[in-house]
Amino acid sequence: MSHDSRTALRICPLCEATCGLTLTIEGTTVTGARGDRDDIFSRGFICPKGASFGGLDGDPDRLRVPLVRGEDGELREATWAEAFDRIADRIPALTGAHGPQAVGVVLGNPNVHTMAGSLYPPLLLAALRTRNVFTASTLDQMPKHVSSGLLFGDAHAIPVPDLDRTDHLLLIGANPLESNGSLCTAPDFPGRLKALRRRGGTLTVIDPRRTRTARLADRHVAIRPGADALLLAAMAHVLLREKLADPGPLAEHLEGADELDAALADFTPDAVAAACDVDAATITALARELAAAPTAAVYARIGSCTVEHGTLASWLVDVLNILTGNLDRPGGALFPLSATARAPRAAAPGKGFALGRWASRVSGHPEAKGELPTAALAEEIETPGEGRIRALVVLAANPVLSAPDGDRLDAALAGRLDFMVSVDPYLNETSRHADVVLPPPPPSQSAHFDFAFNSFAVHNQVRYTPAPVPLEDGRMDESEIHARLILAVSGMHGAPPSAVDDLAITTAITRAGAPEELAGELTGESGPERRLDLMLRLGPYGLTLEELLAHPHGIDLGPLKPRVPEILRTRSGRIELLPAPIAADLPRLRRALGESPAPLVLVGRRHLRSNNSWMHNVGSLSGGSNVCTLQIHPDDAARLGLVDGATVRIESAGGGVEAPAEITDTVRSGVVSLPHGWGHSRPGTRMSVAAAHPGVNVNQLLDGTLLDPLSGTAVLNAIPVTVTPSP
Repeated sequence: MSHDSRTALRICPLCEATCGLTLTIEGTTVTGARGDRDDIFSRGFICPKGASFGGLDGDPDRLRVPLVRGEDGELREATWAEAFDRIADRIPALTGAHGPQAVGVVLGNPNVHTMAGSLYPPLLLAALRTRNVFTASTLDQMPKHVSSGLLFGDAHAIPVPDLDRTDHLLLIGANPLESNGSLCTAPDFPGRLKALRRRGGTLTVIDPRRTRTARLADRHVAIRPGADALLLAAMAHVLLREKLADPGPLAEHLEGADELDAALADFTPDAVAAACDVDAATITALARELAAAPTAAVYARIGSCTVEHGTLASWLVDVLNILTGNLDRPGGALFPLSATARAPRAAAPGKGFALGRWASRVSGHPEAKGELPTAALAEEIETPGEGRIRALVVLAANPVLSAPDGDRLDAALAGRLDFMVSVDPYLNETSRHADVVLPPPPPSQSAHFDFAFNSFAVHNQVRYTPAPVPLEDGRMDESEIHARLILAVSGMHGAPPSAVDDLAITTAITRAGAPEELAGELTGESGPERRLDLMLRLGPYGLTLEELLAHPHGIDLGPLKPRVPEILRTRSGRIELLPAPIAADLPRLRRALGESPAPLVLVGRRHLRSNNSWMHNVGSLSGGSNVCTLQIHPDDAARLGLVDGATVRIESAGGGVEAPAEITDTVRSGVVSLPHGWGHSRPGTRMSVAAAHPGVNVNQLLDGTLLDPLSGTAVLNAIPVTVTPSP
């Protein structure tokens, strides 16, 4: 280490594990990253993404100043003042002429990895008053939000497996050894699973691929893709018919338990076996093992969400946890309590959760959790008429790659919008269409607090890291970018950015019924710090920002604890085990019992060395296993005349792509797999590493018409495809 080197702490923002890092910094450059051994949550664990922090932070392709589109149609560098002047000139004029629905907002998943991305978008939506909101949730996790909303009355009340205390863990459609977890914040997920095995616990993995996680399991069940809800329904059927169901203390908080047995009567193990391609004896054994375990948890993720019955599968996960008495008990699945959550209230009926309060203009898709399906964005821009989206505000999102039929959306962004703003560090496949691009600084120049992920943590804790590197001259802090954007679109252009935070603080104090004097007691050097201090003070532990700063490695708030009935917000004040929308969707699942499976279906896959499309420009993470190949079973390859490494053509309803074949028995026969987030071959981007290894966009195989009807989530897995040798 040179004489001008120093170390600083930073929570990793590159996936949901939120590991603590110790950065090595020379001057203002991050030259190394290792795990923080004293971090109270991650205990020194680090993955390849965290180790690459310096490479991502110092990526020369990151934009450093705003870009504004000139009269010649080209993007050029501009001042911050010029950029916000352009926004203030265009968006209020468009909403004034055409109404608030003329503006659409797209939120990408990097938003939940930054303080600004968590704190300011709700204020932006309130300022715009638009219902045209599209997020990454309808491309991955919305089914879980919907099922939780229907069961518990709160779409954010998502139970997580108590990894460190459970005796039996059943994973379905999840590969945490490569994803690091999703809707389950658990640094060193691999180590926690290995510890489960060491203490005599059982790990069962249900997945059509023999993933790294599946290879660790006691039992791997290679289910046919898309059949998750059928298998889970049959397991619940076994528990009910064999009198193995015992909700325990939850029984007094259940509504609809008597109707559940009849609702699942048709889903016997024999009835679902063919559709799942899992024999009835195995399904029965899975249910019995779950019931017999001293404690157990069922956990499902992307593979079970992004399918035709994603919401039903998500609901059945919690049905199984409830029936076995494992919901809301140590060693089962519990509800975390983050330091910035609202303080617990007395149990009482709530407002409940409603679907379809409004619908999309063109296809009539019902909203879910205030959002419309991202798959419907292109048609909302293209289709003439009142309410057409004429302007778009895109915050850290790349839907041209992440949503179905990117070619169609690409054309809509290029030819049908009057104005577009992107907040993004890169000129990528989506932001290249913007009229104004506002680049946030690299993560080393930003403070960090995990508002969202602490709500899914497997252990209650709280950590905060100030920015380890001062803001570079000419850059603007991400929170100020968001605040000025809100002022520009709301007709308050020119007001100080602090006005946005002051209003947020005043509103929060009023809603909490706290004394007005509290605003003057808040500490912090910025608006986000003052807002964090307020949330901590009003939260369930009564902490302050000063306490967090005094504990740079975090504060341990203890293991997860039972929280029913305080978390319930249903109208009945109980867990509504068979909500009406779920019951109405079960006939669709019954019809799947008689459907003939497609000969070949496509599934996605995760890479440990990337996170969707936004980490493909880091040289140290490219190559190795992080490649865009079509994995195919040897039997299917032989039948189709495919050769390992040769280019093959994959076609489906949305079009066709070509990729190298990777012949491997890690996928079951009848299944092929392409990773998500690739396709960096479009002109006009400035991502040199990604462009050198472009891969293909798997979502171009989809036409966007197939959605899970309850959640509006795009069906990205179990897609029928044909594969042929490339001519």
